[in-house]
Amino acid sequence: MAGEGETTVTELSKPFAISQPAVSQHLRILREAGLAGSRKEGRLRLYEIEANKLCQVFDWVSHFEQVWDEKLDTLGKYLDTQGKPDEGG
Repeated sequence: MAGEGETTVTELSKPFAISQPAVSQHLRILREAGLAGSRKEGRLRLYEIEANKLCQVFDWVSHFEQVWDEKLDTLGKYLDTQGKPDEGG
């Protein structure tokens, strides 16, 4: 039946509090972006992640994560130097 790593929309939908059609829409976008693939097997459509391409996205996003971590740390330090407002009203 399904190859290793392939799954159906029904299986993908189980852990999420969104509808199966919503999951299908997300999968369509991932397919269009080349981050997921699909194939038909009988009446089923099987989906599989494109790991190599997803790793490229992860690497790209990781760069921005570092940048934002630094910026947020700087903001936190700045806010700490500003003191806390009076709680007495």
